[in-house]
Amino acid sequence: MSFDLVFFGGTGDLTWRKLMPALFQAFRHGKLPAGGRILAVARDEQSDEQYRAWLKARFQEVDDAKRPSSEEFDRFAELLHYRRMDLSQPDHYQRLKEWLSERNADTVVLYLATSPHLFPQICEQLGVAGLNTPRVRVVLEKPLGHDLRSAQEINRVVRSVFDENQAFRIDHYLGKPSVQNLAALRFGNALFEPLWRRECIANIQITLAESLGVGTRGDFYDRTGALRDMIQNHALQLLTMVAMEPPSSNDADAIRDEKLKVLRSLKPFTEESVARDVVRGQYRAGMSGGKPVPGYLEETKVPAGSHCETFVALRTEVQNWRWAGVPFYLRTGKRLAARDAEIVVNFRPVPHPIFPGTNRANKLVIKLQPEDGLELHLSAAKGSGQSEALSPVFLDLDFDKAFPTDRVGAYERLLLDAIAGRLNLFVRSDEQEQAWRWVEPVLDAWRKDTTGPRTYAAGSWGPAAASALVARDGFAWFEEE
Repeated sequence: MSFDLVFFGGTGDLTWRKLMPALFQAFRHGKLPAGGRILAVARDEQSDEQYRAWLKARFQEVDDAKRPSSEEFDRFAELLHYRRMDLSQPDHYQRLKEWLSERNADTVVLYLATSPHLFPQICEQLGVAGLNTPRVRVVLEKPLGHDLRSAQEINRVVRSVFDENQAFRIDHYLGKPSVQNLAALRFGNALFEPLWRRECIANIQITLAESLGVGTRGDFYDRTGALRDMIQNHALQLLTMVAMEPPSSNDADAIRDEKLKVLRSLKPFTEESVARDVVRGQYRAGMSGGKPVPGYLEETKVPAGSHCETFVALRTEVQNWRWAGVPFYLRTGKRLAARDAEIVVNFRPVPHPIFPGTNRANKLVIKLQPEDGLELHLSAAKGSGQSEALSPVFLDLDFDKAFPTDRVGAYERLLLDAIAGRLNLFVRSDEQEQAWRWVEPVLDAWRKDTTGPRTYAAGSWGPAAASALVARDGFAWFEEE
């Protein structure tokens, strides 16, 4: 299958830090379909050779394991092309069409790795130029909008040009092996699905923690904040994967129908419940990695006195028969104690403990980063005495060790799926809009709240109120147990 893959924003950070290294890994692993061309478009004036040299220099900054040798890059570079393009100029889209028509590839993937406010303009011009035929797919990078209204406007324009099955709204967390294996764990095995319900599960925790601060992106981050940046998309998508009902098939729409039902079942927020069930924080100066680091307000390009949240913890419920009464705790933040992303399913304790000591409940830990894997926490007897207390043990599945030759990174998997036309791991417009609909009352309540976020020391696990939020139900965050 021949394909042309076009990156709008071809010199941007996302393209050279994430997308090009992911494509190179697919090329290195022999998974990139033969007969492909990769085109980067941007405003700079460069030749193909100049762009290839520029990208080769950028590759020196990626992880060692993902860095090509000189010989490997030269072979990969044969696929790379560059064209100068001003996205505001209609005739530049016609030139792009002419370039794509040179060989009329089976599939054309247009990846919008630009600022989301440009999405409507780009899509409209693609439509005018006729770059929306059935063989064309458009990939939309997050964040898709700033609120419900802007998301709906982006989707309106996209739908006016492309069919829904041509629009690939990307959320790279859905490409992580652990998330894919979450579905396999539930729907490909008989062990867990009978236990996956309110009668057996006490609570579910989703943590997306970052140890880094905002760095040089202070101006962008201050317009976004942790709720928009991480909760509205990544965390809610993970929640839907955990909580959805078994789909009728592995078909993309069957899966996305069930995810949408979960989003519609989330307990809606009111001003009162936002005050009670949502904690927002902002990091102050502290220690990270053994070194002193500045607070958010001291970071580059952050406005003085900003109330932007760098941390969010919240409690919600899925109001249906399977999950009624089970609290879901979502948490994300910058400058936390560790770079750690995980889903923790806490099962209920045994109804009548017969062993002395602590009655430890079982838990399933789905690890997303820094490594991908599963841990099943159990209790076992050492065998030294009849009245001994049970000891904690766990079964550990490390996907890197279990599948050493078949590992595929999140962006690599999603790029290959976009080329192949597989929509299973992409977000449908009604899912995305429902997620915005759910978080908007929180944003509205914060706009009215002049007290601003609670502060927390960099290198900690966030404001103390986040621990109190979980303790109120008699539970604790995983790392605090």
